[in-house]
Amino acid sequence: MDEDLARFQHPRFARFYMDVSIAAERRGTAEHRRRLLAGLSGRVVEVGAGNGLNFAYYPPGVAEVVAVEPEAVLRAAAERAAADAPVPVVVVAGHADALPLDGASVDAVVLSLVLCSVPHPMHALDEVWRVLRPGGQVRFYEHVRSRSRVVGLLQDVITPVWKRQAAGCHPNRDTLSVLRSAGFRVETVEDFGFAPTAWSPPLRHILGTAVKP
Repeated sequence: MDEDLARFQHPRFARFYMDVSIAAERRGTAEHRRRLLAGLSGRVVEVGAGNGLNFAYYPPGVAEVVAVEPEAVLRAAAERAAADAPVPVVVVAGHADALPLDGASVDAVVLSLVLCSVPHPMHALDEVWRVLRPGGQVRFYEHVRSRSRVVGLLQDVITPVWKRQAAGCHPNRDTLSVLRSAGFRVETVEDFGFAPTAWSPPLRHILGTAVKP
C-alpha cells in the first residue's frame, strides 16, 4: 500500500463505523443526505466517501461523482455501493490533503461527516478550493462543537482520547469558522441536534451550502 495512505488505515474502526452508519440511516441520517445532495448537477467530488451511503441520493443532474476514500475497508464498501448508484460513481484511493483531481475540474464538492477526522482541516479546504471551479458549491454535513459552554469544554477534554479511538475524529471542531477562513461564502446552514445512535446524546450538526467566489 502507498505509504501516504497507510496512515489512514483503521480497519477495526471502519467495520464499527459501517455498522453504526447503517443504524443511523434509520434514525434520520438518510433524510439529511437527501437534503445535502438535492439539486446538485455536473461533476462532483465527494471527499471521504466512507462506505458510500451518499451514493443512493445523488440526483439525476449529476453527470459523475468522483468518490475519494483513503481507508481500504470503507473504500471496498463504497465500490460495492457505487455499482447500484443512480448516477455514475468512480471510487478512487486518495485523501483530503492531496485530492487526485485537476484544478477547477469539478462543479461541486461534497463534505459529509469528514472534516471532523481530516488531519488538517485548512489543508483539506485548500485542496477543495483548488479542485472547485469558481462559483462552484461546497455541500457540507458535519458534526461540530456544541454551542453549550459546558458541553463544548467536555468535548475539548475528551478529544485527545476520542481521536485515537475513532480514527482521528475530533468532536470539538468549529467547521463553519474554518470554511469561512478558507475563503468560502456560506450561503445556507441548518444547525440542529441529532443523535445518530440510541446510545449517543444529541450532537450538534450543521448542513448547508458554501460557494467559492
